[in-house]
Amino acid sequence: MSGWVVVAGLGPGAEDLVTPEVRAALDQATDIVGYIPYVARIAPRPGLRLHSSDNRVELDRARHALEMAAQGLRVVIVSSGDPGVFAMASALFEQVEASPEAAQTEIRILPGITAMLAAAARVGAPLGHDFCAINLSDNLKPFALVEHRLRHAARGDFAMAFYNPRSKARPHQFARVLDILREECGPDRLIIFARAVSTAQEAVQVVTLDQATPEMADMRTVVLVGNSATRRTGDWVYTPRGATLSGVTP
Repeated sequence: MSGWVVVAGLGPGAEDLVTPEVRAALDQATDIVGYIPYVARIAPRPGLRLHSSDNRVELDRARHALEMAAQGLRVVIVSSGDPGVFAMASALFEQVEASPEAAQTEIRILPGITAMLAAAARVGAPLGHDFCAINLSDNLKPFALVEHRLRHAARGDFAMAFYNPRSKARPHQFARVLDILREECGPDRLIIFARAVSTAQEAVQVVTLDQATPEMADMRTVVLVGNSATRRTGDWVYTPRGATLSGVTP
């Protein structure tokens, strides 16, 4: 049998949120490649090899997967959430572009439920109108670019979803993010801190920007910020489907 590479999204954490398509690929795989905690979610079985690695070796991981596929192995690269959202699908194609022979490899990308959509569903529909997703980590881009995109998203009155908000190595940066949001959006804008959604460690808080503190987020938290029309109705938070220019800064 010829080899192939699948990049699969395992969803936000709960096993019942893994799609049947992804489960089928995992059942057919000879090898699983991925970041240590994601590979740990895969149950061992006879004939299946697990290759876990650190979170800063994405290109090495992609290269290893392509090399194994060239040997006739069936390889699944696992990501959390969706593999195309700040995850391994892009890393794989970077490696394909750098290795012309890899273009002959059979590749499939299997979508998964993203952390931001799982978090949004927990509180209602805060992403019910135009929204954007921003990775707050400066591992692969300068923080000045994070600030630039953040300000323009706020001025465009987008609802926003933030990944990787606050690591132990850069706790001060999320404080800066909150300061920028208060400058651009005002103190009353709703902000949602959704940690480890769909797992036993799930914790969700809905506050206003003037109540938000950096300590409310860590690397397992997705942060959602509403637009100028986002509101509460009972226990729910939602963004209406209509929009005006009233919340936009030129």
